[in-house]
Amino acid sequence: MIAVIQRTINASVEIEKRINGKIEKGLVVLLGIEDADTDEDIEWLANKIINLRIFNDEAGVMNISVKDAGGDILLISQFTLHASTKKGNRPSYIKAAKPEIAIPLYEKFILALADFLEKPIQTGIFGADMKVNLTNDGPVTIIIDTKNKI
Repeated sequence: MIAVIQRTINASVEIEKRINGKIEKGLVVLLGIEDADTDEDIEWLANKIINLRIFNDEAGVMNISVKDAGGDILLISQFTLHASTKKGNRPSYIKAAKPEIAIPLYEKFILALADFLEKPIQTGIFGADMKVNLTNDGPVTIIIDTKNKI
């Protein structure tokens, strides 16, 4: 799994001109799933995201997690994170999991995040054409690949 995590002061996802998910202070997480991903990857990544200390404390130092800051999470599925650009100019998405594998993992990831954060997670819709709007705070953007845990 690959996650792009952006600290935000507000974010929303629109599908067919309707807001599907919306948060104020928190994290926007773009999630790419591949066939090799497992329940272990879900647990590890969800726990890592919830505990990342990327919100400012009273001294202005990034030392507080989204959970401790009282923030929310907007999760968006994004198969293009697994794009291979080694050959030519047209990306290949061969590593991205097919929906029959990716959807159950995505749904488990939503539940894991909600469990760790102890509140509901806002989402897009898997496979939909989505318009994501956010104000990146900082900007702070972190990329995590579960294949690089060690």
